[in-house]
Amino acid sequence: MRVIVQRVKVASVTVDAQVVAEIGPGLLVLAGFEADDTESDLDWMAGKLVRLRLFSDEAGVMNRSVQEIDGEILAVSQFTLYASVKKGNRPSWSRAARGEVSGPLFERFAAKLSAELGKPVSTGVFGADMQVALVNDGPVTLTLDSRSPD
Repeated sequence: MRVIVQRVKVASVTVDAQVVAEIGPGLLVLAGFEADDTESDLDWMAGKLVRLRLFSDEAGVMNRSVQEIDGEILAVSQFTLYASVKKGNRPSWSRAARGEVSGPLFERFAAKLSAELGKPVSTGVFGADMQVALVNDGPVTLTLDSRSPD
């Protein structure tokens, strides 16, 4: 499992000209899945994201988690995180899990994030053509991979 996480002031997802999800201060999580991702990948990632200290304390040091600031999370499925461009100029997504696998993985991941955070997590619409808008705070952007947790 691979994610791009961004600390945001606001973020939203629009589908067919309708805003389907939006958050205030918190994390935008773009999540990609491989076919052999397991519950332990989902558990590790959900726990890590909720506890990452990406928000400033009183001294201006990134020392608080999204949970500690009572922030929000917007999770969006994004299979393109597993793009390969080794050959030619057209990306291959052969490593990305197919929809019938990644859809349930994404749903379980969002549920685990919600449980870890202690409140509902907003999501995009799986498989939809989405427009994601955000104001990156910092900017702070990280890449996390459950297979390379360091």
